[in-house]
Amino acid sequence: MIRTQVYITKEEKESLESLAQSTGKSQSELIRNAIDTFIENNNTKNKKASLLNAFGMWKTNDHDFQQTRESMDR
Repeated sequence: MIRTQVYITKEEKESLESLAQSTGKSQSELIRNAIDTFIENNNTKNKKASLLNAFGMWKTNDHDFQQTRESMDR
């Protein structure tokens, strides 16, 4: 693991301490879990956004796919 420092508000620190005490987990573990969840959610959102942007991209294209397939059968 890599050690890093971040600035958080007094309220965030108090909430983090309280959550750590009530869950029995370290503050560091809670922060790592939150970061992992954030990254996972954003990667999923980016994938969904890419799929939604691609939806219908061939709708107005008059490309002859049959001809393309036949040319690849050589």
